[in-house]
Amino acid sequence: MTVHELKEKLDKKESIEILDVREKDEFQFANIGGIHIPLSEFSLRFQELDPEKNWAVLCHHGMRSAQAVSFLRQQGFKNVQNISGGIEAWSTQVDPKVPRY
Repeated sequence: MTVHELKEKLDKKESIEILDVREKDEFQFANIGGIHIPLSEFSLRFQELDPEKNWAVLCHHGMRSAQAVSFLRQQGFKNVQNISGGIEAWSTQVDPKVPRY
């Protein structure tokens, strides 16, 4: 999913949850909300997520979130998508007020 597609879903108030898998310091520096579970803790904490919800998974550029999406699909999650370009794309294409790093 692109950042524009995510923005459209959020604007339409569609049922989608943001999951941010960046590390704590990254999330504290810049985020767009959602649930925060760092990829480094993911295998221990993914059970906190509802597999019935629609998930949009975000990281800095899209690589860690792609790993998280793959892992979640292996665990039986069906409605999970990677946000291509991550928060960097969000900052440059959707909301320049979100800090870049």
